Amino acid sequence: MAADGGRAVVAGAGIGGLTAAVALQHQGWDVTVLERAPALEPVGLGLGLGPNALHALDAIGLGGEVRRFSAIQGQGGIRRSDGRWLVRTDLGLMAERFGDPELMALRADLVDLLADRLPDGVLRTGVTVTGVTPGDPGDPGDQASRARVTTSAGDLDADLVVAADGIRSPIRAALFPGHPGPRYSGCTAWRFLAPQPDQGLDPAETWGRGNVFGAVPLAGGRVYCYATAFAPAGQRLGDEAAELKRIFGAWHDPIPALIASISPDAVLHDDVYWMAEPLPAYHRGRVAILGDAAHAMTPHLGQGACQAIEDAIVLASVAAPDATLDLTGYTTARLPRTRTLVRASYRAMRLSGLTSRPAVALRNTGISLVGRLGPSLMLRQLAPIAAWTPPPLHAAP
Repeated sequence: MAADGGRAVVAGAGIGGLTAAVALQHQGWDVTVLERAPALEPVGLGLGLGPNALHALDAIGLGGEVRRFSAIQGQGGIRRSDGRWLVRTDLGLMAERFGDPELMALRADLVDLLADRLPDGVLRTGVTVTGVTPGDPGDPGDQASRARVTTSAGDLDADLVVAADGIRSPIRAALFPGHPGPRYSGCTAWRFLAPQPDQGLDPAETWGRGNVFGAVPLAGGRVYCYATAFAPAGQRLGDEAAELKRIFGAWHDPIPALIASISPDAVLHDDVYWMAEPLPAYHRGRVAILGDAAHAMTPHLGQGACQAIEDAIVLASVAAPDATLDLTGYTTARLPRTRTLVRASYRAMRLSGLTSRPAVALRNTGISLVGRLGPSLMLRQLAPIAAWTPPPLHAAP
């Protein structure tokens, strides 16, 4: 390990930051992770992991453990608000086509798994990054070219800085001051956990007129629920459970029962922002930007965390601690793919959020037609996302 020429500082201990830390450590970097929160308390509840994310985690030896969390199996699809299926398919076909199923896990479980792979002292909580000087790529022994990270606990020099500091990333804003940053999508989202109904349920999304409700069974007899609606930014009510009941209370079973089972303080409510204008690059100097900091997207393809994990593995593959650092390959590999998925997620949001009756009827007819044409068509549409495989990593000696 090149401890004097391979020091990496990761700003942010979310899924992307922790995956990057584990992957860089795997490559021989001396890693420090800085997290501004006083404790490692993951934001959010459920986490969708597609085959592409599982293949990425295989590269750092964690795929097998993650697969034990909870695979989405059986029949699933999209329903109308009255319960009629628009499209229904065998979810096991994804595993047959891409080598793995879609998986739904608790975010906290994945955060804990990643954090446990870091040696004591690597993760430092309660430390806020207040500034970064990006430095210049060059000889790893050249101290003058190193980046400098200014924090609430003092300054750190680094050969590589990973900006995994979230959708409001101050590092991104400092490196690209002319970029407008994320934009409100017009969509707001709720998430909560509920007990699984006695009769069980199939994983499904239900699409209404401008509103969506999803329910996915988890291990341990719980259900991860999420809902979206179009609303002004920043609109909050005292009782979010009551608001969910108002919007979705007349929809098909078991949606009303799932909502009725929760208390108002059990609901997370966040507005959805997305990177409508892509960054010109995902690096500057010795700083690489990943995850929501680089390419925030709406959740409608379930790829936010997956793309952060992909970012981390690709970054580690191009960053050798004992060689000249050139992050151009990282941007080249990641920007086109994530830009495409950011736009595709936004289009999926607009499609599921149609409100006019004629448009909704046309949409539903189209979805039903796709279902009748068979699962092979849907799998072909998923292939550009799910069939991704990671570049090789080479473990440090």
